[in-house]
Amino acid sequence: MDLYEALYTTRAMRRVSPDPIPTESVQRMLDAAVRAPSAGNTQNWRFVAVTDPDTRAALGPLYGDAWSTLNATVYKGMREAAQERGDRQTERIMTSADWLAANFGSVPLIVFAYHRNDADGSSIYPAVWNMMLAARGMGIGCTLTTVLGHFKHDEVAELLGVPVDRGWKNAAAVPCGYPLGRWGVATRPPVETVVYADRWGDHPDWSVPEALWSPPAD
Repeated sequence: MDLYEALYTTRAMRRVSPDPIPTESVQRMLDAAVRAPSAGNTQNWRFVAVTDPDTRAALGPLYGDAWSTLNATVYKGMREAAQERGDRQTERIMTSADWLAANFGSVPLIVFAYHRNDADGSSIYPAVWNMMLAARGMGIGCTLTTVLGHFKHDEVAELLGVPVDRGWKNAAAVPCGYPLGRWGVATRPPVETVVYADRWGDHPDWSVPEALWSPPAD
């Protein structure tokens, strides 16, 4: 797969098939993850790749509860505002997130990323992104979630046997599977609207009116 195709089309895939992912694919995803850079090359990461049906079934209600909490607090106003202004894109995202919450336990692979001795935990995210790009190259969809880490951290750690007393903290849970939807370039505001040149508030003198990669013509 072309590098730019992977970069431009690795979007959040929340609706996925329950079909199992081959071990060889899981190996390639996680091998790509650990090749990522980290601050000071410390590699303070661990990954728990969950495929066991019973463990996934136990994770399902935890994710559902966490999602309900998020919906009742942080996302409540966002949902209402989207409905009022007829924001179909946000409504579609929320609908797919609801689907994931209802089906989390049937997702065939859930990768939990843990870090320690990292003040803000950000050093692990290049590894997570590497894993997601590798998955994209094999036709596997993923989405990065943090809701379990925020609302069910200790319960998940106990279920997975994570030694939190040694400083391990959850940075993300990444459900993975073969997508039920289609790949495509995500819609975004023009890049120059979120980029400043040399100083905050000074926009560049160039513009990118549309994505610089698009699928080849048939």
